[in-house]
Amino acid sequence: MSNENILVIEDEEDILALVHYNLAREGYTVTPVTSGEEGLKAAARQLPDLVLLDLMLPGLDGLEICRRLKKSPETAAVPIIMVSARGEEADVVAGLELGAEDYVTKPFSTKVLLARIRNVLRRRERDAAPPDDNEALVISGISIHPGRNEVLVDGRPVDLTYTEFRVLHFLAGRPGWVFTRYQIVNAVRGDDYAVTDRAVDVQIVGLRKKLGRAGQCIETVRGVGYRFKDQD
Repeated sequence: MSNENILVIEDEEDILALVHYNLAREGYTVTPVTSGEEGLKAAARQLPDLVLLDLMLPGLDGLEICRRLKKSPETAAVPIIMVSARGEEADVVAGLELGAEDYVTKPFSTKVLLARIRNVLRRRERDAAPPDDNEALVISGISIHPGRNEVLVDGRPVDLTYTEFRVLHFLAGRPGWVFTRYQIVNAVRGDDYAVTDRAVDVQIVGLRKKLGRAGQCIETVRGVGYRFKDQD
């Protein structure tokens, strides 16, 4: 059983009650609120371990709440899972770029929601920072060595371009995390690098082709971006 404190910001009372019940049954301490303003006050009173944040809220919407939580030094490290209605892909992308860790879409399965929460909390514990440049990253049969700029798939060397290597290392260093194309560009080349979404897609296509079957680990998240799925 868990005892982490989860702040749930949801204005639909039926959904709030359902989420509260299921989280409490799993052993989580739940702080339920129905508005963004209440959520900010609750986070200031007691720092949560995770925030479950609905995007469509009265008053301050979910994106503004996400922005304020990630901007504040006190709450910047608190992981946020966004809850969105289907068709709000642009808001999901915006939330991820503001620093949210994950999202679920309504209507959602309680089992899926609980699994997402457990995954994010586990990531927080082990720290999602990429491995040290002197350490090899081994995942799903892929060995990535930054210092040598070397990639092996089941012991076989794979010849990647510099950018392909950086994209692979970035995604594989955070398995399960969803990243927008903008986030990938920012991590690989920096804020001032002018590149189109199409250019990122081309890098992914090249990576998948060169990695062979291991390339299936790089998943497309429709309307959002990409993530690396650990198949071990």
